[in-house]
Amino acid sequence: MAVAPGHYRLGPDNGRIVLRTFRQGLGARAGHDLVIDVPRWSGELTVNDDKTVASIAATIDMTSWIVREGNGGIKPLTDRDRREITTTARRVLSTQQHPEARFAASRFAPAGDDGGTLEGTFTLNGVERPLRVQVSQVGQNRYRATGSVVQSAYGIKPYTGFFGALKVRDAVDFEVEAEVRAQDGPG
Repeated sequence: MAVAPGHYRLGPDNGRIVLRTFRQGLGARAGHDLVIDVPRWSGELTVNDDKTVASIAATIDMTSWIVREGNGGIKPLTDRDRREITTTARRVLSTQQHPEARFAASRFAPAGDDGGTLEGTFTLNGVERPLRVQVSQVGQNRYRATGSVVQSAYGIKPYTGFFGALKVRDAVDFEVEAEVRAQDGPG
């Protein structure tokens, strides 16, 4: 990562978190693959004088999800469906007990000038697990981080419907895109 040394704030003002869920099972045709935005989150990036990543940390408000798209399915996703999905997700993810998820990177392994791999700890549902995130530069001072979180590894039973015929895939994909802007750091 070719970022100037300093401390940078990250969040919805200069970035975006998108989650993607996928359906499976015999009843998969009835459900939707979802695209979910997470509008409330914050992060910090610290870059050393030698331009190596010193730290990256992020906090995600698990109660702020917004279902943006529902792809596939027998019928289009309605506003009522979106509300029901949000309510169900909050219940499945136990957001009353664990309203935040956290990521703290412990290592960044560069791969060329435009990215690399972040390794750290992700805390979800009160459970900490190692998480590896791929990072790539997608524009001037703009970076994308991608990966997957396996729900069952965090004690979460993926959603099922229609007596188990419709299931949400255990792995949820995520994408974080953020611009590291001079006005957000260094400092």
